[in-house]
Amino acid sequence: MRDPDWIDLAPTLNGEAFERFQRELCRRNGVRLEPLTPSGDWREDVQERAALAEAEIAYVESARAAIAPFVADIPSDADAFLAWYERLAEKGPGQNDPLFPWLERFASFEDMKWFLEQEVSGEAGFDDLVALTQIKMPQTPKLEMARNYWDEMGRGNAQGMHGPMLTRLAAFFGIDARPERVCPESLALGNMMVALASNRRYAFHSIGALGAIEMTAPGRAIHVERGLRRLKVPGTQRQYFSLHAILDVKHSEAWNREVLRPLVEEDPRRAQAIGEGAVLRLWHGARCFERYRRHFRLQMESPREAA
Repeated sequence: MRDPDWIDLAPTLNGEAFERFQRELCRRNGVRLEPLTPSGDWREDVQERAALAEAEIAYVESARAAIAPFVADIPSDADAFLAWYERLAEKGPGQNDPLFPWLERFASFEDMKWFLEQEVSGEAGFDDLVALTQIKMPQTPKLEMARNYWDEMGRGNAQGMHGPMLTRLAAFFGIDARPERVCPESLALGNMMVALASNRRYAFHSIGALGAIEMTAPGRAIHVERGLRRLKVPGTQRQYFSLHAILDVKHSEAWNREVLRPLVEEDPRRAQAIGEGAVLRLWHGARCFERYRRHFRLQMESPREAA
């Protein structure tokens, strides 16, 4: 049934109300996407899902309002838009954050474990997000998203699947990523990605957010992989970050060329939604990095967050 108290917390972006909302949304998302068989009262199930959709869309709209200054001048011409989008890799929220060189050079085993707990919890599953997002997309973008998905799935080899690579690393560190152990900013990141991919009104936002992951992850992955290597984590456990430091560069180039450009050329109005999605993803990431630095008591100034 609808829980007005919980749903009414959706627009909050900070404080205890934000934490309560994100933990509850994460809990419900954990159940929502599980494959099930028919059981219980289907009407009650429909009502619960409607309440979930109401809550998460209210949160998305609150976050969209927060990032409005970053996305006020997104160009609609395909060439100009791609130039704007690609600048996010250097100028977008959270880019070049000093947290990651610190992880590479100074983080202890326990520091790295805590960081990975947050990252594992915020990981919504790129393969599933792509699968949800590609529904009914035009042919050229759909084909590129299919190639990306196939890479995520290890090209049919279970040992090469990206999700289980992260699971193996988590097992090596003995990570417990239950929502109650994870900071709300990390939960919000995962919740936002699920919201964009699950609601067709945000399908192009999801494309922008997924492309931003591919475009910005390699630089961070390199630092984390080097930090893991310094801590003498075996190569098989480092594989997730080793792979993403290299493969996502190629993924990003193909995504921008085969997904973003055709979509904007076909309908320039999509540029605004795609750009907003990218900034939403980076903005949530920046909030995570700031929270992580506070946890580690790092006296660092983050780079200016400008899109």
